[in-house]
Amino acid sequence: MIVELGHFALVLAALVAIVQMIVPLVGANRRWSGWMAVAEPAATVQFLLVAASFAALTYAFVTSDFSLRLVVLNSHTAKPMLYKVSGVWGNHEGSMLLWVLILALFGACAAWFGGNLTPTLRARVLAVQASISVAFYGFILLTSNPFLRVGSPPLNGEDLNPLLQDPGLAFHPPFLYLGYVGLSMAFSFAIAALLEGKVDAAWGRWVRPWTLAAWIFLTVGIGLGSWWAYYELGWGGFWFWDPVENASFMPWLLAAALLHSAIVVEKREALKSWTILLAIMAFGFSLIGTFLVRSGVITSVHAFANDPERGVYILAILAVFMGGALTLFAARASAMEAKGVFAIVSRESALVANNVLLAVAAFVVFVGTIWPLVAEMSFGRKLSVGAPFFDAAFTPFMIALTAILPIGAMLPWKRGNIGRTMQPLWGVLALSIAAGSLVWVMQTGGAMLAPIGCVLATWVIGGQVIDLWTRTGRGDVSSRIRRLRNLPGADWGKATAHTGLAITLFGVAGLTAWESEDIRVAQVGERFEHAGYGIELRSVDQVPGPNYVSTTATMAVYRGDREVAVLHPEKRVYPVAQMPTTEAGIDNGFLRDVYLVIGDEQAGGGWAVRTYIKPFANWIWAGCIIMGLGGVFSLGDRRYRIAAGARKRAAAAGGVPAE
Repeated sequence: MIVELGHFALVLAALVAIVQMIVPLVGANRRWSGWMAVAEPAATVQFLLVAASFAALTYAFVTSDFSLRLVVLNSHTAKPMLYKVSGVWGNHEGSMLLWVLILALFGACAAWFGGNLTPTLRARVLAVQASISVAFYGFILLTSNPFLRVGSPPLNGEDLNPLLQDPGLAFHPPFLYLGYVGLSMAFSFAIAALLEGKVDAAWGRWVRPWTLAAWIFLTVGIGLGSWWAYYELGWGGFWFWDPVENASFMPWLLAAALLHSAIVVEKREALKSWTILLAIMAFGFSLIGTFLVRSGVITSVHAFANDPERGVYILAILAVFMGGALTLFAARASAMEAKGVFAIVSRESALVANNVLLAVAAFVVFVGTIWPLVAEMSFGRKLSVGAPFFDAAFTPFMIALTAILPIGAMLPWKRGNIGRTMQPLWGVLALSIAAGSLVWVMQTGGAMLAPIGCVLATWVIGGQVIDLWTRTGRGDVSSRIRRLRNLPGADWGKATAHTGLAITLFGVAGLTAWESEDIRVAQVGERFEHAGYGIELRSVDQVPGPNYVSTTATMAVYRGDREVAVLHPEKRVYPVAQMPTTEAGIDNGFLRDVYLVIGDEQAGGGWAVRTYIKPFANWIWAGCIIMGLGGVFSLGDRRYRIAAGARKRAAAAGGVPAE
């Protein structure tokens, strides 16, 4: 009964979304306040109905209701409760229900917290958001219904994909979806502004918090996915340029560009057309990612589905929304005339360069991701575009971006002077070159990847410190420190996020340049040396798990004669799914990880063992966390919240000084 109620609630939510899509849009066009007012309660009701539907599906998974087809295919009574819950979205149908739940949540938040928007803009934003929901309700109900029953319920299910039975991946998809779907709000604001024929500083201020929230969630989601790949897959890598990894990375790059472009709209009322286009393309690449994951056109460990019919439907959604949005953009381009002018040397120009580099980098990733598909369809050739292409094509853009970042952050608006801006940065530049030279000498020459990474990281972090310090003005040190503490959240957020980026880039450079690997057959009781560490295979045991059988090794790690860690790498086999997984044993450290993998028992005796020493691996994810914190600091700045802007305008209109 609960499952049927969940299905019914989903159908009702689709009907409410249709009303929300049409009525407020007509009301905004005709200036009918009553019709526009339908949008807010409709958005709330739609969210509550989808939440009830999602709760019903979760209940079916938690109680192991094997009369539901989706539960049979993705659950098992022996599975731990965490993975019963994560199994709700660990499949195609359930993940799409989570998608529309988040879509409805963002729409409801716009209704709840958008009271300071103009009535027509709010109505149009909520109507556009509802139109996206309608498309995906149709997709779910017509091709991906999660509430289908089975005629003869089995006694047990087929279990969830073992690769998904991991805490990191349990929370990775929800964060990614919050990012993907969060970009729908930027899209809705862009289309609403085009319909209104007005893009101004207030619009830039309104769209930034939604884009920033989506960017934060994407950052966390991508970081979780990278961390999971590092310790779960047993390959020891953090990024493989997998098509589905790229599908999340491209919207992240465009969202970062959109954030910086919206600043120019807000501060200078320039780059209006470009910012609208970025908002459209950022969400468009989220839809492209959905198509890649669910159409079966690519092969990936992350892919959810292999169904061409579903792929065609998603392609149709992409064509309708992107085609319609770009057509409207072309028709209204004349209404987005820029008011602010700026010199070639200015903060605006630096942000334009930032946008160009990020957008071109996203395009490079897109070409590399989609080219094998294009080659197969057009020329009948099966091609593989791997890490060498992406590393060679993508890296120069990131080097250029980080090189200009500290200078661009300190240039004044409208017109600047490179010489004057560089005066406080010369010391940082000298320190950066010295640090890179020291790294090069310590590694006794060799590849330049790590020294360049050190130079760029020191340059960016030092630049952020100088930028914050110069914002405190003049005076004694104690007064400047006091003013430093009182700087706006956006200033701290920018510095924190840029610092996180620098730390991640250095972690990537250090790990790539200095990683060492050893593969051998080790006997129980044998101790071998690798990269200054002694590794001893003490025992290998068969250990039963809740829904798997584990081959667990006990391995000691020594530094000289001192034991530094005892690790337990595993090789698990899930009997129901008939699938093995690898659980690496990792001794995490600030400067390095010791990473051990146990393989199969060898015919001649002994076990296959892989040993990696991974310098600065944890700096990669620490940088992601710091970037996310920077976004949170910026999001907490009241100047960029709609209410704060409204208070200032209201105070100015009433003759009362704004706070």
